[in-house]
Amino acid sequence: MLQKLTINNYALIDNLEIGFDSGLNILTGETGAGKSIILGALSLILGQRAESKYFFNQQKKCVIEGTFKISGFHLADFFEENDLDYETETVLRREISADGKSRAFVNDTPVNLTALKQLGEKLIDIHSQHATLEINDPEFQLLVVDSVARHSDLLFDYQTKFRAYKKSLSKLNQLIAESDKAKADLDYFQFQFDELEKGALVADEQEHLELELNTLNNAEEIKRNLLNANYLLQDGEAAALIQLKEAGQALGLIEKYNPAAAELHQRINSAIIELKDVAAEIDAIEQHTFIDEARAEEVNARLSMIYNLQKKHRVSTNAELLQIQDELSEKIQQALFSDEAIEKLQKQIGIDKAELEKLAAQLSVNRKKAIPDIEKQVLATLAEMGMASSSLKIEQHLTPPPPPKGGATEQAPLLTATGIDNIKFLFSANKGHALAEMSKVASGGELSRLMLSIKSIVAQYTALPTIIFDEIDTGVSGEVANKVGVIMERLAQNLQVITITHLPQIASKGQSHYFVYKDDSEAATFTRIKQLSNDERVLEIAKMLSGDKPGESALQNARELLSI
Repeated sequence: MLQKLTINNYALIDNLEIGFDSGLNILTGETGAGKSIILGALSLILGQRAESKYFFNQQKKCVIEGTFKISGFHLADFFEENDLDYETETVLRREISADGKSRAFVNDTPVNLTALKQLGEKLIDIHSQHATLEINDPEFQLLVVDSVARHSDLLFDYQTKFRAYKKSLSKLNQLIAESDKAKADLDYFQFQFDELEKGALVADEQEHLELELNTLNNAEEIKRNLLNANYLLQDGEAAALIQLKEAGQALGLIEKYNPAAAELHQRINSAIIELKDVAAEIDAIEQHTFIDEARAEEVNARLSMIYNLQKKHRVSTNAELLQIQDELSEKIQQALFSDEAIEKLQKQIGIDKAELEKLAAQLSVNRKKAIPDIEKQVLATLAEMGMASSSLKIEQHLTPPPPPKGGATEQAPLLTATGIDNIKFLFSANKGHALAEMSKVASGGELSRLMLSIKSIVAQYTALPTIIFDEIDTGVSGEVANKVGVIMERLAQNLQVITITHLPQIASKGQSHYFVYKDDSEAATFTRIKQLSNDERVLEIAKMLSGDKPGESALQNARELLSI
């Protein structure tokens, strides 16, 4: 339900705020006063494209904001899918700058135009006498039948399982494609895997081998320098350890005369112990350093093998080679055992399809039962609106089966997202004329009344968005106009209806009446709107009956229409 619409800087509107009521809301006013401008502004928050040339003030941005009460429309999933905060009172806002840049918001969260349009279509349905697309849309026609069939839970169950079924089919096709490719590449994968497995790779082996090879290639120089270091520490005539021992003895002779000498003597002894450890380690390293050309060749060959594998697979570490080996193993297993996985999934898909066919058959039975009731109610409503010679037939056909496979002769209907039914509405507005698609055999006014009758029925069974009728009463008058008003009044018992009309018979049926007019009192002309009181409604409807200066008889007729 549209609770409030605020328009700033659009066409003849500088600043306008309209609060709508539930039920039937009537908008009247002279031609050109701005009723269509209000609808144009509303369409902006429903995701329509905008042009800055329609701005009232080219130096300011245009801002349109609509506040909607959306409880009961089951929109929580939409908000979750689009990462929006769900509020039962939701605000849609559109801001367009003078340079044409546009921004859209839902509850102050930025959204793109596609999301705004998708949400807007769930909240507002604007219908004019020329808007025939929806009534001929197979999805809308199926919605009508499903609404009257009252099987929303069954349909939801079917659609949930159908989505899972389609995902399984997609996964099956992917498995088959991967299996075919894996089988075709099996020999190649096996060769690569065997080559890596034969290499017996270890993750950190390369680093250790490179270090060992570097040591082997420089063993002679390493031994020479280790021996020299050891000579300087302890074997030479002026070895460091010998000189430290002599220095320690010298300090020991004066300890009794100077306490500081004792501490220094102790530190030299500690240094001697440390240097002895260093010398022992140098000696151990030297003893285990060998000039081994055979081992160097062996390490070099091993590293060459590793480098070749890395180059072949375009990696730089053994860890990456091991990962490739695991992936090859997985592909080989997939090729060897993919048939088993495919067969298992095919079996499950068969079970799921059988369940879907059962649910689809029940949906089809329910629709078949609902169709006569829809035809009867629509024709009865049309008769009330002066179209008693109309004919309506709702055809129900099963979806054509997919092309046969493997010589099969009989196949079940094709499963779709809505079941196995194709629904088509055929209509004739005149007796004796052949039934055909509605847009081909009905005028704009007739289509408007047909849409009104259909939606008045659907609204009894399901929550519909706010409906806006834009002068769909063109071409009707007198008692027919009164009947159209009665139907609108009946429709508004189940949902919010906003109607732009020039007919007093329809205007009198509204619960709330808004008058749109031009204000020339300032330097520029502005479009204004006000909600009429009972007395103001009497005068406005009297003017609609007889002109700008209605007499007492017109005023009395207006009171009678308003039941005042």
